[in-house]
Amino acid sequence: MQNLENTQSYSKAGQKTFDLIMTSMLVALVFLSTFFLNIKLPISINGGLIHLGTAMLFIASILFGPKKGALAGAIGMGLFDLVGGWLIWAPITIVARGVQGYIVGKIAWSRGRKGSSFALNVVATLVSIPVMIAIYYIGEVILYGNWIVPLTSIPGDLLQNAIGMTIALPVCIALKKVSYFK
Repeated sequence: MQNLENTQSYSKAGQKTFDLIMTSMLVALVFLSTFFLNIKLPISINGGLIHLGTAMLFIASILFGPKKGALAGAIGMGLFDLVGGWLIWAPITIVARGVQGYIVGKIAWSRGRKGSSFALNVVATLVSIPVMIAIYYIGEVILYGNWIVPLTSIPGDLLQNAIGMTIALPVCIALKKVSYFK
């Protein structure tokens, strides 16, 4: 009987370790996609960025669910802000991208779908965008002490999310065919 108990506790510990490794890899993928593949926009007070981190956030959330998506987005993009010269933005990014990842994962995984419904994945990403924009807008209002200037960031945010969706949704369709996700 004790062998069975040890096997069960080992399985639980093994699963926790696997989850930690998988979440860490997703964080790293979001960070690297943001860090190495970004373009500074000539709009807004700080320019704003277009990067592939948003696509990776969507992929992580759709394929692995709300918790891993939230952590990957918050930590991955927050870490980018910390090391990429956008330090003042890190708290806003951590909240905005964590919430965005959670929303996408929660909707994509609703009704037991686990990211397998293309329509639900589209809805998930679309629902997350205004929330992410609103969080950044409120953060910028606090940073700039102005309600108008933050409006200039919205076009870049929309473009970044549109590019992220355009990349992530087909990638998720392809990856869902891999035996791991079936």
